[in-house]
Amino acid sequence: MTEATLSITNPDEMLTLFGPRDSHLRKLRKLFDVTITQRDGRVRISGEEEGVQRATRTLEKLRNLLRKKGELSTADIHTAASEEGAVIEGDQFQGADAKLSGEEIDIQHAGRRIKPRTPGQALYVQAIRSHDLTFATGPAGCGKTYLAVATAVEALKAGHVRKIVLVRPAVEAGESLGFLPGDLRAKLNPYLRPLMDALGEMVNYDQARQLMEQDVIEVIPLAYMRGRTLNDAFIILDEAQNATIAQMKMFLTRMGERSKMVVSGDITQQDLPRGVTSGLKDALWRLGRIEAIGKVRLKPSDIVRHRLVQEIVAAYEESDSNNSNGDR
Repeated sequence: MTEATLSITNPDEMLTLFGPRDSHLRKLRKLFDVTITQRDGRVRISGEEEGVQRATRTLEKLRNLLRKKGELSTADIHTAASEEGAVIEGDQFQGADAKLSGEEIDIQHAGRRIKPRTPGQALYVQAIRSHDLTFATGPAGCGKTYLAVATAVEALKAGHVRKIVLVRPAVEAGESLGFLPGDLRAKLNPYLRPLMDALGEMVNYDQARQLMEQDVIEVIPLAYMRGRTLNDAFIILDEAQNATIAQMKMFLTRMGERSKMVVSGDITQQDLPRGVTSGLKDALWRLGRIEAIGKVRLKPSDIVRHRLVQEIVAAYEESDSNNSNGDR
C-alpha cells in the first residue's frame, strides 16, 4: 500500500477540483482503484503504487488546468485520466457534460449534420480530437468506424491534414489476395466495403472518386501499409482485432509528423486463426502506460443501428457469459 499527498489550500479550488458532490473525485477513485480523502487542505491518495502515482499526476494536471481555466468539466477529468492510462468507458461519460452528445462534427451531407448520438460517442469524438493516437473498442454498431471517418473528413476539409488513409485487415483471405478472381480493386472490394460505406455518408460518390483518384483518400488493406511513413495524414485502422501483434506494431509505426491515428475494433469478434493473439488486445495491454494515447471503450448502450441490434448484442453477451460458466 502506497500513499501520496497533494496540498490544496484554497477551499474554492478544492471544491471545484472535487466536483459537484465530489463527482470528479468518485470518477478518479474508480478509474485508478485508489482511495482519495481530504483534510485540512491536504488530499491523500492511497492504494497500489501505480494507481496512486497515476491518480496523483492526474490531480496535479487538473489543478493546473483549473488555475488556467477557472473551471473543470467532466470531459477535462476524462482527458487527464486518459493521458495517465485510464480506459474510459462510454457509460462513464454522463451527467453535466452529457450535452456533448449533441456536439456536431463540422460536416453536412444530404441536408443533415453528423453528430454523436450518445454520451459515449461524444467522448469518442473528443478523444480523437485531443489525441494523436486513439484506441476505441466496443460492439458492432456503436459508431467506431462511422465517427472516426467523419472526424477524418472534418480534419481534411479544415486543412488539418492533407490525406486520409482508411485501413482494414483482409484476414478472411489471410491478407494474400492473389488467389481471388478479378483485378486488384475487385479483390479488395469485399474487405474494404464497410469503410467505403462510411465514407459515402460524408461525401458524395463523385467527390469520393475524385479524392481517391487524386490520392487524397486511400482505402487499403493493412498489409499494404508496410514500409510507408505517413505525414500530415489521418489514418484509421478498422477491425483492428484482426491484426496480429506484428501487424499492429507495423501499423502504429507508420505515423509521421502532424498525423493522427484511430485504431478501432471489437475484441470479442476476433477472426484470427486459433492460437494467434490479437494485436489490438496486445496493444491495449502493452501501451496502457503511455500517457498521450487516448483509450475509449464503447458499450452496447452506444449502439445506434436498428433498435433490435442492442437487444441482439445483449442476448449474445448473456449467452457467452453463461457458456463460460458452464451453464450450457
